[in-house]
Amino acid sequence: DFPFYFVQLANFQNPTDTPEGGDGWARLREAQRRSLTIPNTGMAVAIDLADAANPRNIHPGNKQDVGGRLALWALANEYGKDIVCSGPLYKSHAVEGAAIRIKFDYVGSGLMIGRKTGLEPTEEDKGPAGDEGEVLEKPSLKQFAISGEDKKWHWAEAKIDGDDLLVSSPDVLQPVAVRYAYRMNPAGCNLYNRDGLPASPFRTDDW
Repeated sequence: DFPFYFVQLANFQNPTDTPEGGDGWARLREAQRRSLTIPNTGMAVAIDLADAANPRNIHPGNKQDVGGRLALWALANEYGKDIVCSGPLYKSHAVEGAAIRIKFDYVGSGLMIGRKTGLEPTEEDKGPAGDEGEVLEKPSLKQFAISGEDKKWHWAEAKIDGDDLLVSSPDVLQPVAVRYAYRMNPAGCNLYNRDGLPASPFRTDDW
């Protein structure tokens, strides 16, 4: 019954640009996420904490956020604090026409497109603003891929719909599976909850 909290592997090595992913530590992070079915475990997601200027550093320097995210699990589960202890974790999916709806645990105060810089708190990314405060370019969720039964992966558009995501691509009219940040270094992955915690990489397939 002893609680066991661990850190999912951070982003590492130079980014790649293939929608199917699966390179390097992608499968290991997925195994870590799935191990949360073991009782009394918790996982601090660190996919956004590596140094972008030095992606080949196997030990990211930001230990403050790593420790803080681990502490949230202990505070919530061992000390009874009413706090959100994790970012969004994939729960289930369902096909809706040409899109796939993704549901999550630990949505907290809601989903958002986030931006994490160094030790600064996570901010909602509202896009670059002009001189008068107007949004010049609407931000989008990144690092989502989608596939049909042919198992060919395409970059996908993901939209926040309440506490869920709707993922689709004009190249896949009959989708069956989604992957998110499923690569060694999914640079730019930016799905968070409004409590400032990042979503874990995940895949809905088992190919």
